[in-house]
Amino acid sequence: MDTASLRDAYRVLLDAAATVADAGDTTPAPPAGEWNADQILAHVSLVNAITIAAVSTVASGAHTTYDNRIASDTWTIEHAITLAGGNAGLRDRIRLQGEALCALGGPTLSEAELDTLVPTRLLSNDTLLLDQPVPLRDLISGLADVELPGHAQQLLALLTEGTMAEATT
Repeated sequence: MDTASLRDAYRVLLDAAATVADAGDTTPAPPAGEWNADQILAHVSLVNAITIAAVSTVASGAHTTYDNRIASDTWTIEHAITLAGGNAGLRDRIRLQGEALCALGGPTLSEAELDTLVPTRLLSNDTLLLDQPVPLRDLISGLADVELPGHAQQLLALLTEGTMAEATT
């Protein structure tokens, strides 16, 4: 599996996270009902951990499932922020998790392993998006195509227009 798009998605996400952090406030006030930068990064870190666990389990020859609900749990998100040591620690963790997923999802897994159907439950904002078996490769490519780009945009949306103009100059 070619992981170039996954590497690119991690780079874009981490660049967005650094831009927000460099704006002078790592926890800018999000719109009502949205997450701040640290919460977004903790969520991504938790999704990465869930994905790494699924990939590793398939590589070990065992059966696995994929359920992202814990990655949206408020207590778990706050605990992940604490354990990582805040924004910088979360960014470093995500960088290392991305490297691990690119290594595992690339040359490590066979085509048969990548085609393994994984019973999957995906929720977003308490809305069920998916509840069916999904090939492992689609879970990995979903990070590159949807999850990471969406959260990169969510991070950048935390910046005010004036802050954004300063960050891009």
